[in-house]
Amino acid sequence: MKKVAVVIKDPDQQYEGLRTSLGLLLEATEVQMFVLHHEIANMDEAYSDNMEFLDEMEGERFSNNSGNVEKYGFQYITLADVGIKIHEADLVIPF
Repeated sequence: MKKVAVVIKDPDQQYEGLRTSLGLLLEATEVQMFVLHHEIANMDEAYSDNMEFLDEMEGERFSNNSGNVEKYGFQYITLADVGIKIHEADLVIPF
């Protein structure tokens, strides 16, 4: 199974990054989504529902922003650990 890292650094691209992650999960791909350097800007119902779907499909979501960890259930990750996980991925998709 292919492993893909979806790296979301641009707050304006958070929806596209999540949608890409979900699409990849539907194709039987292991997905790790990283939201880096910012808190989710607009946690509306659609975004929240899609994050729940990502969890149900066993995608992983990480953030180095403590607000995302505390408010939205992301797993905390350091930049050093992001580097390790990205290195292990078969494909990296930046946003």
